[in-house]
Amino acid sequence: MDSSKIIAYIIAIIFPPLAVLMAKGVGMDLVINIVLCILGWFPGMLHAAYIVSKSE
Repeated sequence: MDSSKIIAYIIAIIFPPLAVLMAKGVGMDLVINIVLCILGWFPGMLHAAYIVSKSE
C-alpha cells in the first residue's frame, strides 16, 4: 500500500464524497456516496472505503 492509498483512506474517513470523487470522478458512485452520507456518516464512510480499496 502506497502513501496515496493511505491518504485516500484518511480522506474517506473524514469526508467520504471527496475520496470517491478522487477515486472515480463524477458519476453514479459519487451520487450514491452523497446519498449515503446524507442518510448517515457511517454508511457513506464504508462505501468510500470500499471504492478506494477497489480503485487502482
